[in-house]
Amino acid sequence: MIRKIKSIRNAEATLEGAGVYLKRAFGYYQQPEYDPFLMLDDFRNDDPDKYLPGFPWHPHRGIETITYMLEGAAEHGDSLGNHGVIHKGEVQWMTAGSGIIHQEMPKPNKKGRMYGFQLWTNLPAKEKMCKPRYRDLRAKDLPVVRTPEGASVKIISGEFNGVRGPVEDIFVQPHYYDVRLSEKSNLSLPTAPGFTCFIYVYSGTCFTSDTKLGNTQLVLFEDGDKVEISTQDTECSFLFLCGKPLGEPVAWRGPIVMNTREEIRLAFQELEQGNFIKDRVQSK
Repeated sequence: MIRKIKSIRNAEATLEGAGVYLKRAFGYYQQPEYDPFLMLDDFRNDDPDKYLPGFPWHPHRGIETITYMLEGAAEHGDSLGNHGVIHKGEVQWMTAGSGIIHQEMPKPNKKGRMYGFQLWTNLPAKEKMCKPRYRDLRAKDLPVVRTPEGASVKIISGEFNGVRGPVEDIFVQPHYYDVRLSEKSNLSLPTAPGFTCFIYVYSGTCFTSDTKLGNTQLVLFEDGDKVEISTQDTECSFLFLCGKPLGEPVAWRGPIVMNTREEIRLAFQELEQGNFIKDRVQSK
């Protein structure tokens, strides 16, 4: 059964970090509909003054973050001693688990551009206090599947047409693709029934259920076993996400996402007392 459109959202401009102008596709107020996903930020920008302040040292607990770059670079450092820089076409994946303090500092390319996305995924209750970890993935590590119909599917995690992406340890095991369609092409993406599924268009225009979609539009789908996308006179690029809902209570305050208010209170108390970090040894 082809999935129909449940809702369409336009990404909203917001200011985060020390002064980073970005667009939020969805977040805190929409989270129940997007379980197990928490937030998707689009930080494409051509003006270095609007993103160079970056995201200085800040804590996380109870989530995983996946950063995917299209242009420019992002530099990561954290309380485990990890350090890495990702560039065009590369991915940075971090499991905050029991607690991590990190910084993410954007860097422009030669044209002053810094384009990318950050996805937050939730952790199941039994893994909220797991050991933190961090990993960089190079562009060459991300497989691209090309279809006869004129589509290319870059697989960050999950599987498409028998090809698996390199990120296999995200606890909610999402399917995460960067999809590009040429003019007058179409693509059918299999989806497991009962899973949350959406696309985020970031270039060109495409159609689903005879509805035209454009840049910075997010489509959440109803249930079904496939999503069908097509193009007419323009190319289109979009992110595709699909994951099994956790169905667990969510308590969320800033960069910390737990299951109860008491767990949130404890996390901030530990921050104040200096015992938030449970693991100070390099994570493997």
